Amino acid sequence: MKRFARLFSQLDQTNSTLAKVVALKEYFDDAEPEDKLWTIALLSHKRPKRTVSTTLLRAWAGEQSGLPQWLFEESYHIVGDLAETIALVLPQPSESSNKSLSVWIRNLIAQKNNEESEKKTFILKAWNQLNSTERFVFNKLITGGFRMGVSQKLMVRALAAHTGIPENTLAHRLMGNWEPDGVSFDSLILESDHSENLSRPYPFFLAYGLETTPEALPGNPEDWMAEWKWDGIRGQIILRKQKIFVWTRGEELVTDKYPEFSTLGALLPDNSVLDGEILAYKDGRPMDFTALQTRIGRKNITPALLEKNPVTFMVYDILELDGKDIRDWPQNQRRLALERIFKDVDPDQSVLQLSELVKFKSWDELSALRSTSRARAAEGLMLKKKDGEYLVGRKKGGWWKWKVDPFTIDAVMIYAMRGHGRRANLYTDYTFAVWDVDQNLVPFTKAYSGLTDAEILEVDRFVKANTLERFGPVRSVKANLVFEIAFEGINKSTRHKSGVALRFPRIYRWRRDKPAEEAGTLDELKTLLNQYGNQD
Repeated sequence: MKRFARLFSQLDQTNSTLAKVVALKEYFDDAEPEDKLWTIALLSHKRPKRTVSTTLLRAWAGEQSGLPQWLFEESYHIVGDLAETIALVLPQPSESSNKSLSVWIRNLIAQKNNEESEKKTFILKAWNQLNSTERFVFNKLITGGFRMGVSQKLMVRALAAHTGIPENTLAHRLMGNWEPDGVSFDSLILESDHSENLSRPYPFFLAYGLETTPEALPGNPEDWMAEWKWDGIRGQIILRKQKIFVWTRGEELVTDKYPEFSTLGALLPDNSVLDGEILAYKDGRPMDFTALQTRIGRKNITPALLEKNPVTFMVYDILELDGKDIRDWPQNQRRLALERIFKDVDPDQSVLQLSELVKFKSWDELSALRSTSRARAAEGLMLKKKDGEYLVGRKKGGWWKWKVDPFTIDAVMIYAMRGHGRRANLYTDYTFAVWDVDQNLVPFTKAYSGLTDAEILEVDRFVKANTLERFGPVRSVKANLVFEIAFEGINKSTRHKSGVALRFPRIYRWRRDKPAEEAGTLDELKTLLNQYGNQD
């Protein structure tokens, strides 16, 4: 644990990518295999299941610190992170421990079926053996939300430096349905034969957003292909040895959630892997994303739900063919392979679709087509270099997403809430409102991103100087500040007073030029809802 806590401090104290990779590589060089495995798991978001509730942790920390519970809770609101709050308020330890990270994790997992008194004894003893940083890490192992400022890409880079295995190979080995208590470091990372894992997906290739016009891209229009960009769930469908597996970009195996795909074994060649988008799809057309949301998280997919919101897999790439990894094939060659497959697929079936290529001869022509995206239920266009390989992660050059401009509306900030972590002392989470016909401000959305650090500090000063009421970490403020809110979609909502819900709301800019009286109206939102939203 001491070694892992030092690593955590090193990573937390630098913004340098190189320094983080060096720190991780040195850690992997020195750590025991089981600790290395659990570190990989934590950085891959495979954390142990919680065995002690946060309610109990808060009560025990209050007792041990000698703070009344109200003062502990107020401290928590100020700090913004429970694990850190507990580490800060506890008295200094009177003992020490040299247990490894993996031993601490195994001991935590073992608490699952223990009585509350046994859990309390274990937790209090642990707190009394760990210094402040070690306690913070230990608490994070319990509460989750482990953020170390390291992407999986950086972790893979450090592993490559440690093992000498290429990054692409390691990224692929870390995909799939592995758990740290079911494999060893050697079997997961060092062994080259992973063919027994039939369900293993490939790392996803991610596109950058095109912030300018495509004229800035290298080459000529004929060097690029375009497709519609769909608003669904990115996924891979794997067919190996006549078994179907469906993975999402978040590395969640969701085969059972989409029973429609069980028939794909009859449509696709065996030992193939397709990349595409899971879409709610009906009557030959993609449905709104909210229709797909009714399927997400459901344990039981009823016949009525299948009939109301059926899905399709919109295919736009092929990564494996006849058991061979073909990601290094040029984009246009992979596309031809897909088209050959779809020659044998019944065009009237709805469970599998080939993403349509958008034909164009000039960037101006493509720009005009992009303007029709919303009418086609698309978010914009995808641009792909014809000679490009399928890479790992977000890499510039080969794939670009050229989305349509977002919807926007000017809104008044009426509530502000403290942030979390390093922003726990700043008001960074805001609620916005628009005017109704009676000239009342009606809240309609929250937004947490879009301001610069300097703007956040300025808004924070305004909030503290213009508070009307306090509700724990939330303050209502004078309705003076106007911000332009951008969003990708709008739908009817019975849960919100405004009657609408926005998709991906964020602050587009601070409208210092506008007084609150000139902010947008609820009627404007309802007009957008009628034109573009889901009314169900």
